[in-house]
Amino acid sequence: MHKVMIVSRQHRVYRDLLAQSSLPDLSVTDDPQQATIILADPPRIADQLDDYPKLQWLQSTFAGVDALTAPQLRRDYRLTNVRGYFGQLISEYVLGFLIDRFRHISHYQQLNQRQAWQPQPYRSLADLKIVILGTGSIGTHLAQASQALGLTVIGVNRRGHHNNPAFARSYSHESLSDALAQADVIVSTLPATTETNDLLNATSLQACKQALLFNVGRGNAICEHGLLTAIKQGHIAHAYLDVFKQEPLPPAHPFWASEHITITPHIAAESFPEQVMTIFTENYHRFRQQQALQYSVDFQQGY
Repeated sequence: MHKVMIVSRQHRVYRDLLAQSSLPDLSVTDDPQQATIILADPPRIADQLDDYPKLQWLQSTFAGVDALTAPQLRRDYRLTNVRGYFGQLISEYVLGFLIDRFRHISHYQQLNQRQAWQPQPYRSLADLKIVILGTGSIGTHLAQASQALGLTVIGVNRRGHHNNPAFARSYSHESLSDALAQADVIVSTLPATTETNDLLNATSLQACKQALLFNVGRGNAICEHGLLTAIKQGHIAHAYLDVFKQEPLPPAHPFWASEHITITPHIAAESFPEQVMTIFTENYHRFRQQQALQYSVDFQQGY
């Protein structure tokens, strides 16, 4: 018999879903000393891991698990995350903002309030080049959606190559400036690793020419001071930021005061409990049978 502990903002929802699933030889516990499995939001469990002496497997309810991969934390258990569901949501977020910007949708809503008939000049998204940092499942889905709308897609990853035809070309991190120099739109879907820390900084962003920047990956990828410098110097025309180094973003943070930054509260792609439970259920059966788990996280790589 295995016992699972739920540590989540949506504890009641997950408890109800587990009850409905009737998984064999599994019960829910509120005692950390008894739990062999944890179903958790990473930030809520990271500082409590040592309270679980019997822990064997932790299923994250998030895609991002950097809160659990810090080098000082224990790693004597199997860690899995959520994948496969976020590409659609991220694509809706990025392309929704792009359509709003270039087709002036929000502006027309304001004009409606004044009964003002003022046609605005616009351009097609098909004229744009989009550079996507990170060519995993999320980046690939965004690439395919962007290509369907006629954008030219350029990928950036560690090795500099990708087999998906949605990417017209790929660059390595070492050639990041070459990719950014072509960008009308930049989207970071990167995970939080030591290699991605402050990858987008004042120096790398100097290659840009009035580009639009989206960060829907992790907050560590952007040097905050460097971004403000790039905006001031005209390299970045506008930044759409959903993730930050500190969340919630403090009220005194300079990002709030910039008219060239749109802030959203980490909502670009949420984990829906029903989707998480689909993954947890499959992995639980694999766990019982001592098989490899889906979406396992490499503690060294951080994803």
